[in-house]
Amino acid sequence: MIGTIITGAIVGFLAGHIIRGEGFGALGNIILGIFGGMVGNFLFGVIGLGPTGWIGDVIAGVAGALILVFAFGETRHRRQRRRR
Repeated sequence: MIGTIITGAIVGFLAGHIIRGEGFGALGNIILGIFGGMVGNFLFGVIGLGPTGWIGDVIAGVAGALILVFAFGETRHRRQRRRR
């Protein structure tokens, strides 16, 4: 459990820095990192590139978190456009 949180924190931090301006704060990035890890592991497994080891989990997690950060960022931008 603690390893998942630490990995999620690292993944969320990396994803937040790769897509600048789309961070969701420390807790939000950790949560996105954890869910991103799940999404990334699933997607990598579907295409037959299941990650192995901690580094593989981080790579898959960053890929999944980038997808989630992008999706949530787009959702946030759409809501802001509707309010104008």
